[in-house]
Formats: sequence, C-alpha cells, structure tokens
Amino acid sequence: MKYSVYREWREVACKLHNNENGAEAGLERILLVAFIALPLLGLLIFFRDDIAKKIKEVWGTVTGNPTDISH
Repeated sequence: MKYSVYREWREVACKLHNNENGAEAGLERILLVAFIALPLLGLLIFFRDDIAKKIKEVWGTVTGNPTDISH
C-alpha cells in the first residue's frame, strides 16, 4: 500500500474519532424512540384482549354484525 493511501485513511479515521456530534446525536434519538415505543408496546401487549374487544364492539356498531370483522 502506498504511503499516500495510508495517510488518507489515517486522516479519515482521525476525523471520525475526533467527531463528537454524529454518534451521540444518533444514539440519543434511538434511545428516545426506544424509551417512548417500548412502554407503549408493553401496554398494547398487556391490554390486547381489551383493545380487541373494544374494536369488535365498534366494528359491530358500524357494520351491524358484531361477530364478523373480516369484511
């Protein structure tokens, strides 16, 4: 490998290492979404039977057939 190629790769690696904004900002966004989405997902899983029952009731009032939600 030529020295100039090595030097270019070293400069790129140093720039990535010294950059403090990119990784933290992305990580913070991922953690924020996870802290919001995971509890909501847990609630949906915990109350899934109640939610399904309510949806069936509403669907029954809209269509007039409370047992069939396939249409």
